Amino acid sequence: MSQSFSSLGINAALQNSLSALNITEPTDIQEKVIPLILSKKDDVVAIAKTGTGKTAAFGLPLLQLIDSGKSHIQTVILAPTRELGQQIYKNLEAFNSEDLQVSILGIFGGIPIKPQIEALKANTHIVVATPGRLADLIDRNAIDVKSITYFVLDEADEMISAHKEGVDAIIKNLPKTRRTLLFTATMPGTVKQLVQNNLSKNVLTIEANMETVGHQGINHQYVVVEPIEKLNVLMHFLNSNDGQRGIIFCKTKAAVNKLAKNLAINKFSSGAIHGSLSQGIRDRIMGQFREGHINILVATDLAARGIDVKDLAFVVNYHLPDTYDAYVHRSGRTARAGATGLALSVIQEDEVQDIPEFEQELGITFKAYQKADAKSIEENNGLLWARKIFKTKPNRDIPEDFKAKVKTIFHHLTKEELVDKILSNYIAENNTIVEKQEPVKKKKKK
Repeated sequence: MSQSFSSLGINAALQNSLSALNITEPTDIQEKVIPLILSKKDDVVAIAKTGTGKTAAFGLPLLQLIDSGKSHIQTVILAPTRELGQQIYKNLEAFNSEDLQVSILGIFGGIPIKPQIEALKANTHIVVATPGRLADLIDRNAIDVKSITYFVLDEADEMISAHKEGVDAIIKNLPKTRRTLLFTATMPGTVKQLVQNNLSKNVLTIEANMETVGHQGINHQYVVVEPIEKLNVLMHFLNSNDGQRGIIFCKTKAAVNKLAKNLAINKFSSGAIHGSLSQGIRDRIMGQFREGHINILVATDLAARGIDVKDLAFVVNYHLPDTYDAYVHRSGRTARAGATGLALSVIQEDEVQDIPEFEQELGITFKAYQKADAKSIEENNGLLWARKIFKTKPNRDIPEDFKAKVKTIFHHLTKEELVDKILSNYIAENNTIVEKQEPVKKKKKK
């Protein structure tokens, strides 16, 4: 039976904030971690998949432990991406209560540093940061982290793979007496080394219930394609799920840009994010995605960290990830908060051998997705072509006399006749295969 936040030791002020957010029952990782942070003094390593409620697991007890009577920074929370950092910051602000009088500041790269330097001059208790920007502020002597009590490393596996130098530089400036709370989805050798080098010997290791949380509600499928048909198969899938929302993952920034361009050309409601885009562009695209103005997001693994959008129907691996934990993070974007979702991997023949390895390592089962046949693909391409025409904005610069001549050619046609002729022209130009229907036999008069 699930415990209450009260039984975990969370105070009344935070309980009221949780009630306002309709959060009533703690998750498995919250039940295990919150009492340890509140009642113990040891370092903590928490292993939990994405979507398990890790932010509240460390955020709630830390908000409660802050001494608001002191003006210095007491907690530093490090996140591997701006998106995840912003999400953590927003969640902490939502949990926070006026009664606690805790000041929280988010400092991330990609935006001007001077306003952040000015903001740090005010009383600040909790700082949420990305490694690069925090290291920069430390170098400028713009932030004092030498008196912190708590240091949180969220998504430590991704942090170490992408920002090891920055993390090492930051840790050198932290006090030895701090308490470190490390959260990670996996425990590769690099994270184990970090724990061995920088955490206490009596570290407490906690693991969330992976069997019921990690992949609950996710339908894992794969479809085998030839390289030349990959885009067409994807577009058929997207058109078949028109109106539903999802994320498509690519390995590289170049692949994200190329796919996003193709989707835009075919008038899909989509946007793209990766690390080379400015913070302003990423924020705008993410805002459009969260608010439902676009349905499809094309992203790299790192850029998608921290995306917590409800009601995502699917995740597509346009390229199968190189690591098992990357697959966990990708697929975990769907089927959140008890919902169900599809994780579809679009793979080539030589990647089929990798599927059993993913199944064995992650304890999941893949099913084969039924690939659309050639006729369905061709029909879908025709529908996309028609949609492009429908969504094309009229060109007001076309001379009126020329438009009049064109209208004269078509003026005697009905709408049905015009559609028939345009479609016949499309089929002829694209060599589309259309099955001939048997002629309807007329009944003989008796």
